[in-house]
Amino acid sequence: MAGSGVKVMARNQKARHEYFIEESFEAGIELVGTEVKSIRAGTLSLKEAWCQIKDGEIYIKQMHIAPYEKGNIFNKDPLRPRRLLMHKREINRLYGKVKQDGFALVPLSVYLKNSRVKVELALCRGKKLYDKRDDMAARDAKRQIDRAMKERNH
Repeated sequence: MAGSGVKVMARNQKARHEYFIEESFEAGIELVGTEVKSIRAGTLSLKEAWCQIKDGEIYIKQMHIAPYEKGNIFNKDPLRPRRLLMHKREINRLYGKVKQDGFALVPLSVYLKNSRVKVELALCRGKKLYDKRDDMAARDAKRQIDRAMKERNH
């Protein structure tokens, strides 16, 4: 995702804790004007968001984009399903993986890339409780090591 003109607007913090991320993809998103303005203002949430493939198209569900304050009657439902824009063959490959291998499609972040709104979505496998505990223990151990090294250098 690193590159020129990339500004992250929202991240799904829970996704990396809840899932093993196997592969990530970039997709465009179909929005109306007031939604774009609201995203630029940073009023969106990916907390409960998930993706679904239906009839050869991919949709993001439960992504909350707050209504634009200066908007009017053109404001849409904040939780409406929004179509993601990807190539057909990519969507078909993802559909095969999700159907057979027990993967889930989870949005990781929404960002602006050269003034266009993009969604980073990932093919994920769910973590078990003991996997989450292992991750937390490893993170704590790394934090303690970093702290000890920092104290030693000062």
